[in-house]
Amino acid sequence: MSLPDPIPLYGPAYKRDPYPLYERMRAAGPIHRVLFPSGVIAWLVTGHAAAQRTLADPRLGKNHDLGNDRWRARASIMPEPQHSQLQAHLLHQDAPKHTAMRRLVTDAFAPRRVEELRPRFQEMADALLDALPDSAGTADLVQCFAARFPFQVLAETIGLPPHLAARFRREWGKVVAPVGPTDPGRAAYEALLRELQAYIAEVVADPGEGLLGRLVTARDDGELTPEELDSMIFQLLVAGQEPVTNQITTAVVALLRHPAALERLRAEPGLMPAAVEELMRLDSAFELTTWRFLAEDADLHGTRVPAGDSVIVSLCAANRDPERFPDPDTLDLDRAQGPHLAFGHGVHFCPGAALARIELRIALGTLIARLPGLRLAIPDEDLSWVPAVLGRGVSELPVAFDRPGCPRSGG
Repeated sequence: MSLPDPIPLYGPAYKRDPYPLYERMRAAGPIHRVLFPSGVIAWLVTGHAAAQRTLADPRLGKNHDLGNDRWRARASIMPEPQHSQLQAHLLHQDAPKHTAMRRLVTDAFAPRRVEELRPRFQEMADALLDALPDSAGTADLVQCFAARFPFQVLAETIGLPPHLAARFRREWGKVVAPVGPTDPGRAAYEALLRELQAYIAEVVADPGEGLLGRLVTARDDGELTPEELDSMIFQLLVAGQEPVTNQITTAVVALLRHPAALERLRAEPGLMPAAVEELMRLDSAFELTTWRFLAEDADLHGTRVPAGDSVIVSLCAANRDPERFPDPDTLDLDRAQGPHLAFGHGVHFCPGAALARIELRIALGTLIARLPGLRLAIPDEDLSWVPAVLGRGVSELPVAFDRPGCPRSGG
């Protein structure tokens, strides 16, 4: 039986606004063949109910060893030795290994602990806005805030020693973006990988006394292999901050597109927890999940999916499913919020969800309180959306505001 041509999931128009395409895909059915820029053909799940079932389906594994030769030929972009040394983290593990590795990090991101750190996080957010020039009424919120605040929070949370935190380069996070072997940028990509790997080696040699130190102890006690340790540090440093950076930008863009909601939040800051949930539902920084695989050919939502083909869930498409969220394209601060899927679902639900929620509440609350008259400094259509395969966000966010140097929010 011939298969339908895959639907391309790339290009500036798609990254700027993927939701019309997702709407058409949901209407046509819950699962579709799609094409990624690396040439990978995958199966994409789009509806909310189908997404939940897929994310909790015990037949689907995350370990890359389950991928077939067709997938591996296109998707194993990271070269050896880095693929073996940096990809053995939580996102690519199944039980019981996943259970054991996840247990090592949960205490550091527990809701009670991150709530205790809230005053320190607020100090960080205020300090970043204090650093804005008094004479300026414009700024790039990515450069001056969204790309810096999440890393500072992460470093504090995981106990990254300050001298190492000061040397971390944000460009290293780009190693998760596929750059194929024939791409002109391949040499620069591999250089970034080697630099990041050398940095991780320094962290392992001097991890401090927090979570990083406990992970090194777990390696010494035989609970982790050296490759698993390096991979977990890689995941913390990259996945632990860049999605929050992107979520800050998508949330700010959404609020600037809905000025009445922005002003209401300024007047009613108590709405912020509910607003953060609605903003994540409306435009999640985790647009797509990472790969899942069936160990054998099986039916998935009425479609026969071959063993080892990659199965991906569109969290953004699920979060705008009208069968789950009425009028889903509207930002509604009073929405009777059901469970969105911005942090995933099932055993791979994001372990840093509580931390991310606090970061977003502080970030948005501080920006709104201290930058009155906040507005885009360029036309909306000129925003540059990051070309990342799995995530959403803008690479720059030029804004204008009325009175720089406003009093601190008070936390």
